[in-house]
Amino acid sequence: MRRPGIVGVGFVLALGLATVASAETVTGEVVDSFCYSGMGAKGASHTQCGMDCAKKGIPVALLEKGTDKVYVLLPNKDKQPLPDGLINKMGSEVTVTGKVQAKGGSNFLTVDSFK
Repeated sequence: MRRPGIVGVGFVLALGLATVASAETVTGEVVDSFCYSGMGAKGASHTQCGMDCAKKGIPVALLEKGTDKVYVLLPNKDKQPLPDGLINKMGSEVTVTGKVQAKGGSNFLTVDSFK
């Protein structure tokens, strides 16, 4: 009687670990979260403002192509900046590969690589 419960718990844990460890690829536009959330600012006309905001510490986000889904971009290691060159892609379309997490209604994407 105990075995099915233990096997079931093990299966759920293994499934959860596999989900956490998998990398995902998301394509979209790099935006600064302040101007996008407050004014809907995006695109080439907002590139310099977005870069300036990001350099001042405003979180950088990715607006997924074809949706309204926004991911806050995070470095892949604690206490590290986003990869070099990503801020310079502000207002441009990029493809980011990393780990996706959702907490409290917010979406996060670690940046393992981008192109």
